[in-house]
Amino acid sequence: MLQSQLYSSYKSNTTLKGLIAIAPHGAITFVSSLYTGSISDKEITHCSGILDLPEAHDSVMADKGFAIEDLLSSKQVSLNLPPFLGSQTQFSAHNVLQTKTIAKVRIHVKCAIRRIKELHLFDSEISLSTLGSVNQLYTVACSLTNFQGALIKNTGDSDTSDN
Repeated sequence: MLQSQLYSSYKSNTTLKGLIAIAPHGAITFVSSLYTGSISDKEITHCSGILDLPEAHDSVMADKGFAIEDLLSSKQVSLNLPPFLGSQTQFSAHNVLQTKTIAKVRIHVKCAIRRIKELHLFDSEISLSTLGSVNQLYTVACSLTNFQGALIKNTGDSDTSDN
């Protein structure tokens, strides 16, 4: 039963999933527990306790597929998603600017996640008997990234790059 719950159809493998929140400057500010790979992003968001943190009129940024707007609207928190092209053939000038603005912040998320992966703590198989310890190890790994210096070098208006 547990094996089937750990299976992620997205990854085509048995996995654990976690939710992290990152401040605009790149620090990890929230680390959820790990959940079975079959759980949805929306359910992790609901169960993790992260919804207790934003205040009314805050804005939360997420990926396009992260459908949590209904969870946030009851708290008067807006969801900031990249614009969708939809049936349009190209973005409007406003949507292009909005996409660039969001991309500048989203790069921090990608870099923080990469830093966690680069610790290589989760590259090998993990026995079911150690799942309790894995949560603790995951939390420490996420926290350690905050002590590795800036995620992004500020290079002015040019492209940003990771340290």
